[in-house]
Amino acid sequence: MKQFSKFINANSSGKIVLVLFILTNAVYVFMLTVTIPNTMSFANGIQLLDMMPMGYDVSYVNKLFKALGETGRETYLTTQLPVDMVYPLLFGLTYSLLLAYFLKKLNKLNTSSIFLCLLPVLAGIADYVENVGIIILLQNYPLLTETAIKTTSFFSVVKSISTSLFFISLIVILLILGMKSLNKSKPSL
Repeated sequence: MKQFSKFINANSSGKIVLVLFILTNAVYVFMLTVTIPNTMSFANGIQLLDMMPMGYDVSYVNKLFKALGETGRETYLTTQLPVDMVYPLLFGLTYSLLLAYFLKKLNKLNTSSIFLCLLPVLAGIADYVENVGIIILLQNYPLLTETAIKTTSFFSVVKSISTSLFFISLIVILLILGMKSLNKSKPSL
């Protein structure tokens, strides 16, 4: 934790956070506008596994992979997932540093609040495990095991929960920062 804290403190400057934020969101927009729609065009309206925050079961995975067909499964494997192997690193790094940047503004970075900066890292790690699971499922289809699907689904849920907790934390920190700024700008009587 000491190394993480040192790294966060050293790299949570406004310039670094801004550059990473732009890069991370450029990759995210590319996924939302190009790779995900391209892959979903084969899925007959069925959501991809990456887009299932509450997880999925054996029948859902079979239904999706059947709907995708061979070309759609290949597109998922060779178009969407390679980009999604870059995004979790950017997400974890960028949003950890973004939280740290705002915590620094509140003089709370070197307190136990720094643990909030681990939420995006957890989401990124869960996203990587989810992606590896999806790759294994795609490569082994139609011979899918319930264990592989449940494990991959579990990490999809962990990704979703940790991402949600991150955004809730960010909103709360921004609200506190906003209230602090408003209180400073009020004229004293």
